[in-house]
This record gives sequence, C-alpha cells and structure tokens, in this order.
Amino acid sequence: MIFTRIISTDIFYSIIRWAKLSFLVIATFWTNSFAQELEPRALTNVPLGMNFALLGYGYTQGNILLDPAVPIEDLDAKLHTVLGAYLRSIKIFGLAGKVDVVVPWASGDWTGYYTGIDTSRSVSGMGDLRVRLSVNFLGAPPLIAGKFRDYKPSKISGISLQIIAPTGQYDPDRLINLGSNRWVFKPQWGFARYLEKWIIETYLSARFFTTNNNFYGGQELKQKPLGAIKIHAIRSFPRKWWLAVNAGYGFGARTILNDEKMDTRISTLRFGIVLAIPIGQHHTLRLDGTTGVRLEKGSDFNAISMIYQYRWIKKK
Repeated sequence: MIFTRIISTDIFYSIIRWAKLSFLVIATFWTNSFAQELEPRALTNVPLGMNFALLGYGYTQGNILLDPAVPIEDLDAKLHTVLGAYLRSIKIFGLAGKVDVVVPWASGDWTGYYTGIDTSRSVSGMGDLRVRLSVNFLGAPPLIAGKFRDYKPSKISGISLQIIAPTGQYDPDRLINLGSNRWVFKPQWGFARYLEKWIIETYLSARFFTTNNNFYGGQELKQKPLGAIKIHAIRSFPRKWWLAVNAGYGFGARTILNDEKMDTRISTLRFGIVLAIPIGQHHTLRLDGTTGVRLEKGSDFNAISMIYQYRWIKKK
C-alpha cells in the first residue's frame, strides 16, 4: 500500500513538472519569438496605392525556448523561418494608412535534457497568420505619387493594430509547437523625428492574449499583457541606401496555468542592425542582425535574416 502511494505520488509530481515545463516552453517561445520585432521605418509615409511584396528568410540559434530556472541541460535550438508578406498604402478617413499581411513558415531543431530525459524535437510547419492596420495622424498626409516628390516630413506619429490569428501548427500533446492556439492583439503607438540625414523613431506597444483552453492535455493557459519599448536611429545614404541601429525592451507577460500564477515575468533586451540596399527602381534587399539578452526571464539568441522586397504602383 505504501509502495503504491509512493508510485502514485511520483507520477503525480512528474505530471506537474511536465505540465510546468510545457507551459514555459510555449509561453516563452511564442512571446519571445514575436514580442520585440525591431522593425524600423514602420511610420514611413508612402504614396497612396503603392504595393509591397516581400519574401524573407531568417535563421535563429540559441536558448530560445526555456528560462534557465527550468533544469534543462545543454539546451540549444536552431530555427529556420521563411515568410511571405504583402503591404498596401491606403487612405483611412482622410488619413494615410497601410494594411499588411504576414504568413510565416518555420522549421526547427531543439536539443536538451530535462531530469535526464531527452526532450529533443524537430518540427516544421506554418506559423500564425498576422494582419495589421496602421494609420498616421501627424505629419504624413495621404498623397498620390505625383504630389509625393515635394513632401518633406519633419515629424510623424501614428498608431497600428496587429492581430495574430491561431492558424499555425499546434499539437496539445507536444511540448513544442509553432502555433499558439490563441488570438493575440497588439496595439502600437510610434513617433518619428526627421533630422536631415537621420530619423529617430520610438515605439510603445503591448500584446494582449486570449486564453488557450487546450494547452498540453486540455489545461487552461492565460497570460498577462506583454509591453515593449523600442527605439531606432536610421541614417540615410546616397542612392537611397539606409542603415538602422535598433534597441528594444520587453517586459511583463506573466502566465497563469490552471489559475496558478507562474514565476515567468519576461524581461529581455533586443539589439539589432538593418541595412537596406536598393536594387534598381522597384527592388530592395534588406539584411538584418538581431541578438537577445535575458535580464530576468526570456531568451538568449542570435538571429540573421534577409528580405527581398518588390514595390509597385498601378498607373492610372
């Protein structure tokens, strides 16, 4: 009888440990993969009716899943990401706006051990679809291409709302997933100051998460909002080249598993550099490098990416 109770107790605590592990995997992976995109020139005004098509590839390596408080040994991850995106400049209630859609696909390999058990996994599939609406309400009038040549911005301010839909690959019986199985809403406010060859941008944003009612075996996962502060210093060069140095700080996003508050408050820094190289009139090649530094909870990683952009406008 005592032996049976010991076995039952061991199984019970093993289940609790695995539940908390899986919770940390999903919460940290999803939050830190998309929480602090260092995206310079999001406020830049463009002529009405201009279209952008983008195709990108990114590679990330490092501790991008778990917090060091979880006893994972030799954790390492290698993640390949491919994305396709479309953006169009529009007029919204007399203001200049943009709408964009991003479709990601990812393939990753994770290696590590938890309490002596190999937790390695390889997974490939679609990520969660993202749609965003942006509106500039200061310093960025909606202009057609013919009038845009005389436009010289001084200050620009705008807001945006991005919606992340739960369309990505998700298996509630696995620890690692590419989808989140919940909706995410990200409002953002930004301000840009133009200083001759320099642009200084600042952004404040937050992410609000709906409940995942089917987290790792039918558990309930909730998450507090994740805040972010970002700043970009952008330098323009002849022939429309530009270089951006970026920094961001993400904080909050404590998670609640089955009404139990977890010690998972995110506190991470991001640093990045972007080089944009125009190729002809319609083509641009963009090279990005980003590193993540954990302060309290979060991920340490290095990432590089390359994005090809094609822009066009329909002539009337």
